Amino acid sequence: MAIKSYKPTTPSRRNMSVIDYSKLSKVAPEKSLLLPLNKKAGRNSYGRITVRHRGGGNRRKYRIIDFKRRKFGVPGKVLTLEYDPNRSSHIALVQYADGEKRYIIAPQGLEIGQEIISGENSDIKLGNALALSDIPVGTFVHNVELYPGKGAQIARSAGIMAQLMAKEGKLALLRLPSGELRNVPVECMASIGQVGNIDHENVKLGKAGRKRHMGWRPTVRGSVMNPCDHPHGGGEGKSPIGRPGPVTPWGKPALGYKTRNKKKKSNKFIVKRRNSK
Repeated sequence: MAIKSYKPTTPSRRNMSVIDYSKLSKVAPEKSLLLPLNKKAGRNSYGRITVRHRGGGNRRKYRIIDFKRRKFGVPGKVLTLEYDPNRSSHIALVQYADGEKRYIIAPQGLEIGQEIISGENSDIKLGNALALSDIPVGTFVHNVELYPGKGAQIARSAGIMAQLMAKEGKLALLRLPSGELRNVPVECMASIGQVGNIDHENVKLGKAGRKRHMGWRPTVRGSVMNPCDHPHGGGEGKSPIGRPGPVTPWGKPALGYKTRNKKKKSNKFIVKRRNSK
């Protein structure tokens, strides 16, 4: 997909760009795969704000995505390529031979009318899904499961892909987009190819309002708050931080402070961290 820019009729228009959606299908989403999506505004089940700067935004419907891809041996035909407001990647509506319809993450190069299939005997072809044990080493994959049968959790956003580096026993070694090397069980499913909408990272929003439409509220600097609201607050005029190093509103170091739990079970599967020197 290409990037589309506008004539500078206003200051914000001058810097604004959007994805060219001309290749997407001009159809309404499949009604049977839609769910209502109530706004949480960053709050958890107790009603407390756990993610700051969220709220408002355009109304959305959730599209049910088939992250498991476990419809083995049944060929499917791509009916439409669609925009999904809930994710950066585009999605594809697939109708299988038995009549069932499902949404999948659309890989780069997937076209309307193309046939896809899942299972161990599937070709190593764009959009097909196989277990990592059936995929050749060196292949680029996306939509990768972390645990067999749970559904894809890795490499799902626009333009992302992981590479299968090696297979040894019950584990497959993946190089993730962050540079992390991680072992994953070979029974986990993965889709062939790179996630589509690769120009997503080059889009310039151009104005604050566009961020508000996405449900993001303004972020206020700690240095302009009062001391009761933030450790950086207070003082006459523009004041220095006044303590060793910048901190979060709750007093934890903001730069380079490790917060990961050392007892986390998945630590043993990480061969090389993304931030290792």
